[in-house]
Amino acid sequence: MSIIVTGGAGLIGSAIIWELNRRNITDIIVVDHLGTSEKWRNLVPLKFTDYHEKDEFRQMLNSGLLNDMKIEGIFHMGACSSTTEKDASYLIDNNFNYTKELASFALSKDIRFVYASSCATYGDGSQGYNDNDDEIEKLRPLNMYGYSKQLFDLWAKRHGIQKKITGCKFSNVYGPNEYHKGDMRSVVLRAFEQISAEGKMRLFKSYNPDYADGEFMRDFLYVKDAVKMVLHLFDNKNATGLFNIGSNRAETWNALATAAFEALDMPVNIEYIEMPESLRPKYQYYTKADTSKLFAHGWHTEATPLKEAVADYIRNYLVKGGNLEA
Repeated sequence: MSIIVTGGAGLIGSAIIWELNRRNITDIIVVDHLGTSEKWRNLVPLKFTDYHEKDEFRQMLNSGLLNDMKIEGIFHMGACSSTTEKDASYLIDNNFNYTKELASFALSKDIRFVYASSCATYGDGSQGYNDNDDEIEKLRPLNMYGYSKQLFDLWAKRHGIQKKITGCKFSNVYGPNEYHKGDMRSVVLRAFEQISAEGKMRLFKSYNPDYADGEFMRDFLYVKDAVKMVLHLFDNKNATGLFNIGSNRAETWNALATAAFEALDMPVNIEYIEMPESLRPKYQYYTKADTSKLFAHGWHTEATPLKEAVADYIRNYLVKGGNLEA
């Protein structure tokens, strides 16, 4: 029985394959769009049986060529994850239509389907960060990326399939295998690059009177923790609906930057810079995923502390220029 991982060369997708390999699972079909990026490097140390480009895979899916395959499960992590992407039609096709096609196929074949939603669906957080399936209509995403994810969550609910599939609302995930992400790479990776090159870290100034510079907060989650949570849900077939995948902690940007300086054994040197005007009305000053639903479904492990996770990432991967290897 095969397992399909879409977005398999990306940060979370390749980490899922890494964790599956650590469990001696190698019958994996990887789907992605490699293009001209360097994310192919994430696949080099991993074990899998086949690879398909996304467009080819969608043609196979919609023409029935997958119908006779023996598939145990699908991890659908493939999406455009850029929060600044402005091509709404592209996001609708790539993040909404593609997910509908794949979910419909999985349900028709009784295949376990786990997909990536996003904490971006929560918008400014005024409706809270509770992964209650019954209240998703109240959410107001701040960008088109978040809305494209919200559209599928709503579609699944309207069509009565929400309780048959599992959606993962990922917080700010960081860790090895994100080197290819350009402007969307994590603040930890940016910190490493800036500190290594200049001996200082730049953070945005605050434009919210409730938060001092560098004191706005995020739920930062190490990718090693994220994929273990996802696989726990995959293994638990009763764990359906939406689940927050986060650390259940709100940490400041200053704390993250300080952890990066300490991991590099360098003195803390933070410079606060102007935030682009285009980001100011859409900026989230606070996120903290409520993971009580995850724990209620048998998860018992606290996320790796920020300082420890940042140190592992920087010292064992960024300094060495390495990827996840099973």
